[in-house]
Amino acid sequence: MVSLPTLADLRAILIAGLITGTLDVTCTGTLNRLRGIEPIRTLQGVASGVLGPKSFTGGRATAALGLGFHFFIAFAITAIYYFASLKFSVLNEHAVVSGLLYGIAVHLFMSFIVVPLSAVKRPFSMSFFAIQFAVHMLFVGLPISLTVRHFA
Repeated sequence: MVSLPTLADLRAILIAGLITGTLDVTCTGTLNRLRGIEPIRTLQGVASGVLGPKSFTGGRATAALGLGFHFFIAFAITAIYYFASLKFSVLNEHAVVSGLLYGIAVHLFMSFIVVPLSAVKRPFSMSFFAIQFAVHMLFVGLPISLTVRHFA
């Protein structure tokens, strides 16, 4: 029988998801800004997964939608890790390695399953892939694992 998440579960997921979502969007936004890409365009790029190219003509509304999608994903991947950590204690016992590996798994899943199934139609870029590989290890997987361990 599956039990409902407790308030402690939801608190851990909320905090870890907020930390991860904030670190990821800040890091990616900063890296894009250094390449001359405005923050609004970065967030519209997230929304383009659902809306396609028209997301780039939607102004702040599609940027806000992209931010919402971004945090939805951050909370979802955090919840997956959190509930897995309840079943597999090794995730908390070896949080650093587990988090780095989880970041890799999230990146590969997003790159090779989610994005190809989305409305995003852009060519594969090895440099973008490599940068996001590191971002997902350090600013997605690691903060999730360390925050989850904190609340374990």
